[in-house]
Order: sequence, then C-alpha cells, then structure tokens
Amino acid sequence: MKYYLVAGEASGDLHGANLMQALKTKDAHAQFRFFGGEKMEAQGGLLVKHYRDMAFMGFIEVLFNLRSILKNMAACKADILAYQPDVLVLIDFPGFNLKIAEFAKKQGIRVCYYISPKVWAWNQKRVLKIKKVVDQMFCILPFEVDFYKSWGMDVTYVGNPLLDAIADFNSRPDFAATLGVQDAQVVALLPGSRKQEIERLLPDMLAMADRFPAYKFVVAGAPNFDQSYYEKVADRRSLNIVYNQTYDLLNIAQAAIVASGTATLETAIFRVPQVVVYKGSAISVAIARRLVKIRFISLVNLIAGKAVVPELIQEDCNAARITEELSRILEGIGREAQLSGYNELSKKLGKPGASERAAAGIVEESGMR
Repeated sequence: MKYYLVAGEASGDLHGANLMQALKTKDAHAQFRFFGGEKMEAQGGLLVKHYRDMAFMGFIEVLFNLRSILKNMAACKADILAYQPDVLVLIDFPGFNLKIAEFAKKQGIRVCYYISPKVWAWNQKRVLKIKKVVDQMFCILPFEVDFYKSWGMDVTYVGNPLLDAIADFNSRPDFAATLGVQDAQVVALLPGSRKQEIERLLPDMLAMADRFPAYKFVVAGAPNFDQSYYEKVADRRSLNIVYNQTYDLLNIAQAAIVASGTATLETAIFRVPQVVVYKGSAISVAIARRLVKIRFISLVNLIAGKAVVPELIQEDCNAARITEELSRILEGIGREAQLSGYNELSKKLGKPGASERAAAGIVEESGMR
C-alpha cells in the first residue's frame, strides 16, 4: 500500500520513523512519501519537505510566518493529491495536520491520526471537527481515552512510542570518554529543536553553569543548527555539544535542564531528575494563559497528574530559579522525590510496542487483510 505521512517536528520525525519501520513488517509492499526528517528518510521512501522548514512555535511566531505555513500547506495538499495514497497518516502537529486531514477527507482519502492533538488543553470543541475528518485516532497518553470518550469519540490507546525508541537504544560504553567527561558528573541541557526555543532558553540554561564547578554541562544539539550557532546564542567561545546522541547523553547524565516538550518524558524514562523550562514571546504566553485549561505544561506532570518535576515558565525561567531547582535535584530529598515520581509514571505508561500496535491499526483501517 501507499502511505503518506506528515510530521512537522523532530519528535514527529522520530515517531514517524519507528511507525514506518513497524508498517514495513505488517505490509511487505509498503511505499512511503512524507513530510518529516532524516530519521524517516532512513526508513525509505521520499522526503518531500523537511520539518526544519515547518516548525514555528507560539501564536505570534505563527502569525509572522503565516505565508510560509500556507505555502507548505498548499504544497502538501497538492503532493497528496498527486500521490493518491491508500492512507494518510498524520503525526501530532495539529495546527497544520488538522487542515490536511480536512482536505484529505474531502478527497476520499482514509485519514489516520497518530499522536493526538492536545485538544484537551484548549479549545476542546475541536474534537467535533476531529470526529468528522479523522477515521482512526491512535493516542499515546493514557488519559486521552477518557477525554475523547466524554465527547462521544472512540479512540485507541497504543502506549507511548518513546518506550519503543528507548527500548531499542544501545548505549555506547565509550561515550563519556569521547566527550572528555569520563571523570566528571554531567548535566544535560536540552534546549529544544526550534530556533525560538534555543535562543530564549539556552542563555539561561548556561548562565548558572559556573556555579556548579563539579559538573560538566553538555548540550543536546538539533541537527539543523551547527556548533557556531549555539556558541553565538550562548555568547561562549566553546560549548560541549552532541548531535543525534541525546539518548547517550541522558544515559550518563546526573540531571538535566529540559525545554518543555517530548524531551521531558524521554528524560523521565531514562530516570534523570530534571528541571523543565519554557519561555515564549510575551504576547503568545499571555494568550496561552487565557486559553489553556491544564495545570501543567510538561508531559511528565500531565501523565502523573501531579507535580513530579519543577516547571519554570516565562518570568520564572531565569538563572536564579534554575540554579535553585537544579541544586535540589543533584542530590538529597528533591532527587529522591523525582525518582519516586518516575516509578509511578512508568506504571501509567505501560509497556513498549506502541509503534507495532499503531501500525497494525493503520493497516486494518486501510482495508488490508
């Protein structure tokens, strides 16, 4: 069968790649065309558009880049129409993908959505639209099943695909030595993959590094930005940066400072105590605070249903507060409290196998027996 996938962020590229791998085991004749990144490209098929040309965060940023977004959307629709896939698989990225779902449904193309839009966070009535334009929804957060059921929509919980990716990870025993940190304790810095995130968060992440002389701070870099860019943003002559080795970094880290997003859950699965940070434009955050109806922003706390990890948002995201929270989790009771919270989180997440379960559902939904 012919599959068209749309992922607009680094996390979507990771999950899309694992899903493609699973689809190939279910369908020996699977063909792929997609918006995504290098990880999906490594699974075969044709990469039409890279996510680095699509990832804009915040209300104001989206407004300023609206022309590019609309151009990408038009190109995606035209390419889907030309390719005529048996099924369209949309991965998260709701602002873009719900428009693509609506278009595909009108064209008579089957639509599967993998990793639900976070409609439970704000504008919950979007579920009514989702019911009309999505044939099958595959959720990765356990509480989403009850949320959709409350709106009269049946969805499938497949587990969390991060468990799959981490289960497949093979650590490098020489990794610390290659970084020159084999004799030190490491704090991982994960400032995100978008330009806006990195420029707002990395300076604060590093501003307090000198206050922890016993630790080495290592940045997990996004592949679309080179080392000179990070050093310019951080106003430093040199930084210890790794690319495409985030799991190796988390595997040796004593603690982490992490941009809110998928990486917070990855960090928790690796059982690394963390400080979650987020900083957006003043207008975007003001709008979000009016619209968003959730207590937490990190996936760790949302799934746990309580504050397991500290969240430093906007004005609280500064060197002084980061220093305070990092000190608490490097040792002592703060560290133990997070690790205990991770134990409860693990029980809620369940077992690996999300990619295989989603692939089986997509193949079944597409009518292949």
